[in-house]
Amino acid sequence: MPDSPQIDSPQIDSPQIPVRTPVDPVDLTARLIRCETVTPAEGGALSLLQDLLTTAGFTCTRVSRNGIENLFARWGDKGHAKTFGFNGHTDVVPVGDANAWKHAPFSGDIEDGVLWGRGAQDMKSGVAAFAAAAVDFVTDTPPDGAVVLAITGDEEGDAQDGTRALLDWMKDNDEPLSCCIVGEPTCPKTMGEMIKIGRRGSMTAWFAATGVQGHSAYPHLAKNPLPAMARLVDRLAGHELDQGTDHFGASTLAVVQFDTGNTATNVIPARCTAAVNIRFNDLHSGAALDQWLRREAQDVSRMFDIVIETEVKISGESFLTPPGDLSDLVAAAVEAETGLVPALSTTGGTSDARFVKDLCPVVEFGLVGDAMHQTDERVPTVQIDQLKAIYTRILTDYFSQSDDSDDDATA
Repeated sequence: MPDSPQIDSPQIDSPQIPVRTPVDPVDLTARLIRCETVTPAEGGALSLLQDLLTTAGFTCTRVSRNGIENLFARWGDKGHAKTFGFNGHTDVVPVGDANAWKHAPFSGDIEDGVLWGRGAQDMKSGVAAFAAAAVDFVTDTPPDGAVVLAITGDEEGDAQDGTRALLDWMKDNDEPLSCCIVGEPTCPKTMGEMIKIGRRGSMTAWFAATGVQGHSAYPHLAKNPLPAMARLVDRLAGHELDQGTDHFGASTLAVVQFDTGNTATNVIPARCTAAVNIRFNDLHSGAALDQWLRREAQDVSRMFDIVIETEVKISGESFLTPPGDLSDLVAAAVEAETGLVPALSTTGGTSDARFVKDLCPVVEFGLVGDAMHQTDERVPTVQIDQLKAIYTRILTDYFSQSDDSDDDATA
């Protein structure tokens, strides 16, 4: 029998699965810095983020209030029992003298491994890191749950229509969070050294003392408001508010203004003003401190027979997310990526975490903040990459937890 003819089969290449390029948080930070977003200007930053997140399958909503632009983005089912949130801001403080900067404030230049520009630390790097982490995470390993990004353009200003507006909108539209990380810079000197689990409250009081103007050679014909104001300020500054608590240092009161506007040395002025700022721990409420300040002013007013008016603004109450599963989750990720065991702290000023805490448990973790608000604000690019890796690990670990563990973490 003749041999069967040989038939050459065509070589068929296996289909190539395209390799997706991860989101580069350094490049995203640089692009955000190039958006001029001095509060409350949006500057294109939220639009840039919206485009990125929409492409990755996030449902995005622009939440505007009183001319302030904010962005809400959710991947996954609305109202899922496991909904992990990130909060941050794209607005920045003014640059000051732009000519004093080594690199233009909105250049986003990278030189010798350092990224320069306003917002490099506070906090466009944080926003870029959690946006990049969220996009890569839901794309590569879609979780059984939801991921929410709440990004505001009104943190550095009055903060009335930024995160507050987002939270009001979320409440009205049944958009819950199980827990949240605010990506503000939290590390004093070294990446990974500190997590914020709370913040002190903040308030400012203004006093105006009114007397009767007169000649300094005839003080009996005048009514000098300065001694009254000096006594009031001395009483307030000399009063020990407390000695601290388990998680907070002692509350502080700082005299920040004292002024008459009087340029003459032979005139007793009719009016004097002063202001104090209080940073208070969880032993106090803003309302209780308000009452104390007004009592002190009234007492001095009666003592000197001088009218003293008082105005108080409470910027935020103190709050604490007690150490537990949420802080443990973040600390474990930080240690895994940096080798450091982070301290749990309540130091520093205020942040939008003071609003988020009304919705869900919240902690803060972000970059080293040693150049925030300064001329030549900058950040080593390696820190941005580290931050994305930490946020990615947090997401991975959170969604790998059992439901019982998640209940504990969000309680």
